[in-house]
Amino acid sequence: MRNWESTSYLSSFKSSDRFGPLLRQEAFRRGFGTAAKAVVLIDGAHGLANLARLTFPGCTQIVDFYHAMEHAGLVLEALLGKAHAEYQPRLHRWAERLLKNEVAALIAEARQAGAGRPCAPAAEDALHYFATNLSRLQYGTFRAAGYFIGCGVFEAGCKTVIGARSKQSGMFRSEAGAENPFALRCIHSSRSLDAFRQHRLDSHVARNVRPTFAHAA
Repeated sequence: MRNWESTSYLSSFKSSDRFGPLLRQEAFRRGFGTAAKAVVLIDGAHGLANLARLTFPGCTQIVDFYHAMEHAGLVLEALLGKAHAEYQPRLHRWAERLLKNEVAALIAEARQAGAGRPCAPAAEDALHYFATNLSRLQYGTFRAAGYFIGCGVFEAGCKTVIGARSKQSGMFRSEAGAENPFALRCIHSSRSLDAFRQHRLDSHVARNVRPTFAHAA
C-alpha cells in the first residue's frame, strides 16, 4: 500500500548524470539508509535504466506496467493492425500473461507469428523493447514481493506539479524562469515548506552573523 504522505517530488533541468546524485540525496533524506531493498520504477528507456543502476546500485528495476502495455499494443498493431477484431482480445491476453511472468513466451510466440511475413521487421522492432527489458518485466514476481508495478503517481506528479504550472494556455517559460517555481512547487507538494523556510532563515542568519574573536594578553 502506498503511504501518500511519504511521497516527495524533485525537479531539475540538469542532465541525468547530475540529476542522479540529487535523487539519491533526496532518497537518503527520506530514510533510504535504513531501507532493506531499493526498487526503481522506470519507463524502460535505456537512459533511465542506466540512471537507476548508477544512482541505486543493486536496486530492483521495474518497467511501469502501463508503458509495457503500450508497447504490447505496438507489437500487436504490427502483427494484426489496430482495426483487427482480435487486437483488443489479444492485448487483454498480453496483460494477463505479463502478470504471470510469461514475457519470454510472448516474445517467442510473436516472432513465430510474424515469421516470413512482411510485418516481421516492424514486429521485431516493437519486440526489442521487451527483449531488452526482460528482467524488468517479471510482474508476477514483483507483485508477489509486494512491489508496485505502476508509476501512475509519477505521471500525475509531472502533470499536476509541473504541467499545471507550465503547459496551460498562454504559458511560456524560459528554463531560468521555470526552475525556481518548479522547485518551490515540488517543496510544497512534498510538504516540506516549513523545513525549507527554516533552512532559508538559518542560511540568512549564518551569512549576517559576524564571527567574534577573543584576544589573550
